Amino acid sequence: MLIAHKIALDPTNVQRTYFARAAGTARFVYNWALAEWKRQYLIGKDDPSSPLPTEISLRRQLNGMKRETFPWMFDVTKCATQEAIINLGLAFRAFFEKRGKYPRFKTRGKRDSFCAANEANKFRCDGRRIKLPVVGWVRMREEVRFKGKLKRVTVSREADRWFASIMVDIEDEKSVQQPLDAVGVDLKTTPFATLSDGTDVAGSKDHVALMKRLKRNSRALSRKLRGSKKAQKAKRRLARLQIRISNIRQDVLHKTTSKLTKSYRRVGISHSIVRAIARNHRLSGSIRDYSIVEFRRQLDYKARYYRTTIVIADEFFPSSEMCSRCGSVKTELALSQRLYHCDDCGYVARHNFNAARNLEHMAASFAVSVCGEKRFNAKHKPRVKRSR
Repeated sequence: MLIAHKIALDPTNVQRTYFARAAGTARFVYNWALAEWKRQYLIGKDDPSSPLPTEISLRRQLNGMKRETFPWMFDVTKCATQEAIINLGLAFRAFFEKRGKYPRFKTRGKRDSFCAANEANKFRCDGRRIKLPVVGWVRMREEVRFKGKLKRVTVSREADRWFASIMVDIEDEKSVQQPLDAVGVDLKTTPFATLSDGTDVAGSKDHVALMKRLKRNSRALSRKLRGSKKAQKAKRRLARLQIRISNIRQDVLHKTTSKLTKSYRRVGISHSIVRAIARNHRLSGSIRDYSIVEFRRQLDYKARYYRTTIVIADEFFPSSEMCSRCGSVKTELALSQRLYHCDDCGYVARHNFNAARNLEHMAASFAVSVCGEKRFNAKHKPRVKRSR
């Protein structure tokens, strides 16, 4: 199982300069390879005898011309240039498989990064430091938490800080004995999540004051002369504030998902909750604050790591309209209704708590023998092999 650990670096001024140069080289190679891919594809489209571009052909083409055309590329590690073209090949593969959009050119100063694969021990870790190609040992803020073979490292810049995302190939998933059986999680905007045991998880509202400061800093940046030193200073100040707001949001999500996967063997969650809330444009800001999609992503990969079963309710499963005591279903239920009142048995409960109880019953009754994500009451269509 491949898992990545992102660690903040503490480089020297010389190492910071090298990181910026390596990230710029990787960005240049990525843009050059994308332009060559488009050019060769258009030629091959008109002339069937011309070969179509591939990742391997572009790497060979660059290696044959960079000594004369781009001699400054030898100032950084060759992994930065090779991995940039490999990333472009992965982007095109995702596009052809309809898993992503068409690759676009990279912009300077946005998501600056470069990669290095651990072939022939290109890098290694020793406690709270990592040895990277050319630059040598770089201090880290903490040690790598996972034990296994180091596969790949990505050095990236966020605001004015550098991070190293180390991919580790661990032997097996972590075996954790969860003390509780099942839980239902109802995601809304207020509160962010309600568990079937009655616990409410409040969303991250500590950044409300920071959002006002973010608005002021954005306006201040727009008034600066583009390219001036004051504009660069305002841009760095705005980037640091954005990272701080993002860290506050991520803190709540990581704590909640870790608690669910470590404490429960089965977690029941609704399937269409994100799309249902997103239809209301007045709640789009709350969805951005609470990051419901990011919550699902973290819950999925942590469930695979801790061997927790995620049971996804069917799209038409009436978790909010069904009574958790008698099972009767209401035909209409307003979103503004905070209390659920059953007309058949007289059961009265909070709207979120009643939905979470239904998701818990669904997860508890859905027995599976393997780990991973399962969907309750789903109709599986037969897969047809695609002709080539």
